[in-house]
Amino acid sequence: MSENLLKVQPIRNGTVIDHIRAGRGRKILDILGLSKSGTTISLLVNVQSKKQKRKDMIKVEDRELDENEIEKLALLSPNARVNIIRNYAVAEKKEVKIPSFISSIVHCPNENCISNNERGVSSNFKLIDEETHQIQCTYCGRKIEEDKLNFL
Repeated sequence: MSENLLKVQPIRNGTVIDHIRAGRGRKILDILGLSKSGTTISLLVNVQSKKQKRKDMIKVEDRELDENEIEKLALLSPNARVNIIRNYAVAEKKEVKIPSFISSIVHCPNENCISNNERGVSSNFKLIDEETHQIQCTYCGRKIEEDKLNFL
């Protein structure tokens, strides 16, 4: 039985993103630009989980996520966990939740929206449904489902 266990090397410093919704790991790597960071990255896909049945997991060595990246992660996989690792130990644990106000992260799909046509105007959205993760543009009122998000 022990030969069937998955073994992943621990990291000295960096970030572990755990409890990612199954199948979202690759998209998170792309949206956050982690693949281009030049550091070692481990992506585990469809790992068994007691809480979610299946999950993805990402380990990034020698890099900590900033708040903007954590907000993007929240839109891609709400309820994920971010663990900051320092000297082989968990230094910080952050639960990822979609913020009630989102600024300069997502592009409004309405071509006529002021956020797409005026210089210096950043996109702003508010969370209107926590269960379905639906957000709404504060300028034009366009609602966006989580699977239709287009990140800046």
